Parts: sequence; structure tokens; C-alpha cells
Amino acid sequence: MEKHHSWEKTEVEQMNPLLTRQLITGEQVMLARIVLKKGCVVPTHHHHNEQVSSIIEGALKFTLEGREVTVRAGEVLCIPPNVPHMAEALEDTLALDVFTPPRQDWLDKTDYYLRGK
Repeated sequence: MEKHHSWEKTEVEQMNPLLTRQLITGEQVMLARIVLKKGCVVPTHHHHNEQVSSIIEGALKFTLEGREVTVRAGEVLCIPPNVPHMAEALEDTLALDVFTPPRQDWLDKTDYYLRGK
């Protein structure tokens, strides 16, 4: 059965002072709308989920296994499963991230690396 969503009606989670996110989850995929303020750092982490990160506004500098990749508005980065990575917002940034399968740690709210705990 299809589901119709609106970002305006989707819960906004304040993960830390520089990052908010919204989640929409299907059976086998998760879409996250992430807003990062300039200077926000997503610490190094990895997950078994494949990730596709599309930058809508701004720019993120990713570090993946020691390599730096800057992804700007209109660009997309595909991150394979289990690859350690981190990101830094070079500007105020809006990103849409797709994960398959859905991130269970995000659903369970055990994603402490984002919550500063």
C-alpha cells in the first residue's frame, strides 16, 4: 500500500545544536532530510546500510577511508556498506540521504554519534 508524506508534517528531530533530521521509512528503504549548519561535523562511523547522499543546498566534505570528497548542491555521493566515513558542513547544507535497508539505529534512537552522547 502506498504512503503519501509531507516534510511539513514529518517530525523534526534536533540531533544536536547544528543538525536536524526528518525520516520517512518504507519496507526496505529510508529517506532522511538532513539540515546541517556550517561547521557541523558528523563523526566517523560506518553501517551495513548502503547510503546515497544528495546535496540539495550547500556543501559537505566527506572523509572516506582517508580520502576527502567535497559534494556540492546538485551532486550525489554513493557510499557502499561498511565504509567508515565522516562529514563536515562547509556551508549551511540541506541533504537528502537514502539508506537501504532502513537504519535501525536511527529508528531505535541509538545513534549516539549524532546525539553527542
